[in-house]
Amino acid sequence: MEHFIIIGNSAAGIAAVEEIRKKDKKSKITVVSDEEYPSYCRCLISYYLAGDIKEEKVRYRADNFYKDNDVRLILNKKVISVDPKKSTISLSDKKQEGYDHLLIATGSSPKFPDISGIKKRGVFGFRTMADAKAIGALLPKAKTACILGGGLIGLKAAYALKKKGLGVKVIIKSKQVLSQVLDFDAAGFVQNRLEEHGIEILTGKDAAEVMGENDVEAVRLDDGKVINASLVIVCKGVSPNIDLVKGSGVKILTGIVAGESLATNEANIYAAGDVCETFDPVLGKPAVNALWPVAVEQGRIAGANMAGGKIAYDGSIGMNSLEFFGLPTVSLGIHKVSDPKDCEEFKVSNAASSIYKKLILRADRLVGAVLVGDIRSSGLYLRLIREKVDVSAFKDKLLEENISYPDIMNFIKDQKDKENMYV
Repeated sequence: MEHFIIIGNSAAGIAAVEEIRKKDKKSKITVVSDEEYPSYCRCLISYYLAGDIKEEKVRYRADNFYKDNDVRLILNKKVISVDPKKSTISLSDKKQEGYDHLLIATGSSPKFPDISGIKKRGVFGFRTMADAKAIGALLPKAKTACILGGGLIGLKAAYALKKKGLGVKVIIKSKQVLSQVLDFDAAGFVQNRLEEHGIEILTGKDAAEVMGENDVEAVRLDDGKVINASLVIVCKGVSPNIDLVKGSGVKILTGIVAGESLATNEANIYAAGDVCETFDPVLGKPAVNALWPVAVEQGRIAGANMAGGKIAYDGSIGMNSLEFFGLPTVSLGIHKVSDPKDCEEFKVSNAASSIYKKLILRADRLVGAVLVGDIRSSGLYLRLIREKVDVSAFKDKLLEENISYPDIMNFIKDQKDKENMYV
């Protein structure tokens, strides 16, 4: 009987368990997690903190999931190292486990800036249920919060704390919110909506010091300004959790490098989720796309292949979907053009209606889309990006309202009919 070990108990790890059990009902499966909770939906913790949903709604699978799938679950234990030569992992309690097949789905951790006071009580990351509960425990006494970073996690934390009645300031080093997923114009729509609901956003600023004796009392910015704060949440990006494979021979760049089967360069070791670096067909190079749906898909394919399947992974495309105070926003593929000679852009913008749409084309193929306010065509655009459809015959129609895939197929058919007339 073979032994499958899965390091990580979130989207990728759970998907792998389910796929392995579809193919193999008898082999041993062990899931190891450094958290104390059974699997939960990490992207919902801001809604839990805000009080929008109860804790049971954050759970990703029912309590009997592990028993029903005959899974041995090890919680509160961190995997310190992996030894591909011995096919073993070493845990934080100094115990070792042998494996026949290993999936590394360890996710990522927040980056904390190297500034004075960053380890004071009241400074948190915002990645785990433990973070959300620890922050929640301070809320009865907290009046103000300072969020360091204006990415998606930072803004979700700001949203949650504002809903709980705190005064919230978001400190952003760049000139806009969501700089990793939106262009400047689209970010302006989102920022305006946040500010309309009382969240103060300071761009072009950075934290220089967290002030206070033992507990957080204030944050000093790099321009000398001091902001009172009862708590500080650090949301300045994440790093893939790759320490366990450093020096093991497993290839790493930004994350753990995996091929089209999600296998690494070491035998019987696979990677999936936020720790995994795979080919991005839009960027044309390997990338870490730390997204829940991507993690699920990678976990599913990795699990299937670990159990003897031969499924090829086509790669991941950067995509983000968010909504703050009723303003939906979607970003797909490339969101900013680095070389105007290489791409062309099509835009519509209506400040009164809070609607903004931008499409990016390269060589008559759609490679990126940014949508604010009206996101109804996002599924169509994602399909065009994935299928690399030549849109030259109808690119001026792509921003029309309610355009659908059948409409596009009709454009393509009409174009081919016209071409055949001259053959």
